[in-house]
Amino acid sequence: MANYLVTGAAGFIASRVSELLLAAGHTVTGVDNLNDAYDVRIKEYRLKRLLNQAGFTFQQLDISQRDALDRLSGCRPFEAVFNLAARAGVRQSVENPWVYVDTNVTGTLNLLELCRQQGIPKFILASTSSIYGEEAPLPTPESASSDRPLQVYAASKKGAEALCHAYHYLNSLDVTIFRYFTVYGPAPRPDMVMFRFTQWISEGRPVLVNGDGEQSRGFTYVDDIARGTILGLKPVGYEIINLGGSQVITINQLIHTLEKLIGRTAQVSHLPRHPADMTTNQAEVEKAGKMLGWEPAVSLEEGIARLVDWYQAERAWACDIITT
Repeated sequence: MANYLVTGAAGFIASRVSELLLAAGHTVTGVDNLNDAYDVRIKEYRLKRLLNQAGFTFQQLDISQRDALDRLSGCRPFEAVFNLAARAGVRQSVENPWVYVDTNVTGTLNLLELCRQQGIPKFILASTSSIYGEEAPLPTPESASSDRPLQVYAASKKGAEALCHAYHYLNSLDVTIFRYFTVYGPAPRPDMVMFRFTQWISEGRPVLVNGDGEQSRGFTYVDDIARGTILGLKPVGYEIINLGGSQVITINQLIHTLEKLIGRTAQVSHLPRHPADMTTNQAEVEKAGKMLGWEPAVSLEEGIARLVDWYQAERAWACDIITT
């Protein structure tokens, strides 16, 4: 069985990737700085689940600090690095762009150097559909332009992708880059719309909608994303691959679906549209199917129901998670 390094291990996607790797019999070294970009209680919840599993070890460190990665030199050699650590979120990147460059660009560079120095042959990078900007064709193929990102978050991911290509070219590092499309599921980031709406409707709080609610998203269930990410271990040279769901709904439709599942009426309050928000997204995933044999398996209806069920089971503490 293989030994893997997973960064951002207490994060939404990385924790699920780690769980699936461990379930397959692999060993995982997880790293995370446990920052307060969002309510750390949900990170602690995910991390606790991992710490209870055999084969998982954890180090709290910041990938943007090059010296911190020296602590990994004594670990058993890694077969691959899953760089899933990131400052995420399009709106927050407008308020503090520097931390996005530190983590998403400098952090990626430090990990690429780790691969070069230790001879690690495989690097997997989590990127974003936000990189395609506002005028992307729908559904969006990987060949669509990514030269006009709308926010620093997307721009920082574009920089990380470019660094990956340079290290592939100079050092023959095998790189798979995944551009994720609007991921959701149990224990998600609390700044994401699915969690916020589930909590707000369940607790009878105002449901704040930016714009008229007719903006839409191609939501993707976290297990599908994690499974696809692990398939990215396949040797590909250097490839950028979309992972996204095939079902697209508007924010208004999402609210109606949650109302039915939760059994409460949403108290909707409309705010001005945020300029960093994209109007819509939808992934073209033919490349993922051809190269990796991947396609989304969890329907939107089933996935939303699983999220609501998780929230109800964890409501005693999840109701207090900060979602602003």
